[in-house]
Amino acid sequence: QVQLVESGGGLVQAGGSLRLSCAASGSIFSISVMGWYRQVPGKQRELVARITRDGSTNYADSVEGRFTIARDNAKNTLLLQMNSLRPEDTAVYYCNTVPAIFGWGQGTQVTVSS
Repeated sequence: QVQLVESGGGLVQAGGSLRLSCAASGSIFSISVMGWYRQVPGKQRELVARITRDGSTNYADSVEGRFTIARDNAKNTLLLQMNSLRPEDTAVYYCNTVPAIFGWGQGTQVTVSS
């Protein structure tokens, strides 16, 4: 069972940037699709970005053009570069497969102030 540990969140002003990292305890090389999700209290967790094993990406409309997902299979790491952050991006961010098959990590809190 792969364990996932997210990091890199924090408090940032609107328009700022953050870079999130997800470290997997096992190999993700063979995993077809990995993704970043986010959740706001009282709402369902939503998928914001996904990346295939060969590097093809897809984004939710709300983050298209501002977020960039990347994966380093050799280092078992998933990244999310977030630029032009908005208050509505405030959430706890998680990584997992798409669809999610591993247990959820603790997530990393991103707070964007206006």
